[in-house]
Amino acid sequence: MKPTLTTSASDPFAVLKMMTRVVDGQVAGFVSPPEITGIGVDFDPVPTQVSEDVGLIVESSGSTGRPKRIEISLAALIASANASAKFLGGHGQWLLALPANYIAGANVLFRSVVADTQPVIQNTRVPFSAEGFLNSVSLMRGGKRYTSLVPAQLDRLAALIDLESQNSGIIAALQSFDAILIGGQLPNPATLESLKSRGVKLVESYGMAETSGGCVYDGQALEGVNLEIIDGQVAVSGPVLANGIGEKFLSSDLGEIVSGRLKIIGRADRVIVSGGKKVSLDDVEARVAAEEGVWEVIAVALDSKWGQSVGLVLAVSKGFDESKLQGMLLGPAKPIAVQKVSQVPRLISGKPDYQAARALLAD
Repeated sequence: MKPTLTTSASDPFAVLKMMTRVVDGQVAGFVSPPEITGIGVDFDPVPTQVSEDVGLIVESSGSTGRPKRIEISLAALIASANASAKFLGGHGQWLLALPANYIAGANVLFRSVVADTQPVIQNTRVPFSAEGFLNSVSLMRGGKRYTSLVPAQLDRLAALIDLESQNSGIIAALQSFDAILIGGQLPNPATLESLKSRGVKLVESYGMAETSGGCVYDGQALEGVNLEIIDGQVAVSGPVLANGIGEKFLSSDLGEIVSGRLKIIGRADRVIVSGGKKVSLDDVEARVAAEEGVWEVIAVALDSKWGQSVGLVLAVSKGFDESKLQGMLLGPAKPIAVQKVSQVPRLISGKPDYQAARALLAD
C-alpha cells in the first residue's frame, strides 16, 4: 500500500512540490478544492492509503452532479505525459491557468515535473483575467511553451483583442505558445477560426479524468490510445485509462470518426425528449452562441408538460433582440424560459454549472 498526501489547490506551489513525490512514487496525491474568497471548501477526506500503483486521486468536474473520485495510476499519468509531449514536439515549460484540483490543471504541474521544467503559476484563487494571464506569460522563459485553457477563458481573451488599440498585447502572448490546449467542453468555432487565422497554435484536447486527461488532440488519438464508436458513443482504450475501468472506457460523449479523426457531436446525457422528439442541448447552445450579440449561453432541461423542454441562461450585449431566439429555435427546441445574466454560472474549472443554471430559471 502507498500513503496518500492531500494538498490544497489554493497553494499550487505546494501542489507542485507534492507532484515531485508523486512522480518519484513516494505518495499518491490528492488536490483538494481551493478556497473561494478565503472560505474553505468542504470535501470528503481521502483514504490514508491506496494501492501501490496509484499516482493521483482526482475528482470529475461535477458539472452535471456530485463529483466522483477517480484513481489514476502513476504509469497511466506518465504514459499520458509522454504521449502528449510526443504529439506536441517535445516537453516544455507550462503555464498553469486552471485550478490544480481538476485533471487538466493537475497535468500541467505533473508534466512539468516529468519534463524537469519550472512552470509559471497564475493566481487561480481569483477569477481568470487577461491582465493576470499577460503577467504570467511575461514570466515564461522556456524554449517550448505550453498552457491549457478552457473555452470560456479563450473566449474572454478573444473578446478583448478587438478592444485593444494595437491588437498586440493579448495576441502576442497567445502567439508565444508552441501549443495552447483547449478542452473541458466544445470550443466556440468562431473563436478558434479567428485566433488560428492570427497564428495562434490552438490544439483541441479531448479527454477526461478517466483517461488521465486529454487523450485525443485535434481529433487524433495520442500514441497508444485506441478509439471506437459504440452505439454512437466514444469509447477509449489504452495505457492512459484510470484504475477500475477495465480495458475500455465508454464515455457519455456522442461522436464519429471521419477519415481517422474523432469528431465530438455532443453528449448522450445532454439529449432530452420533448413532445416525443429528441433535442440536443449542445446543439441548441451552439446555434444560440453563433448569434451576434450572444456572449455566453447555457441550455438546460426543464420539466414541462411535454416531458422536458429547453431553458436558456444568456449573457448578451445591451439591446439584444430576444425575439431572434423564437425564430431560430422552433418546435421542441423552443425555450420555455430565458434568463439574462451578466455572466453565466460556471464551476471553478470553467465548465458550465448546469445545476446553478437550472436554479436561476426556477427563480
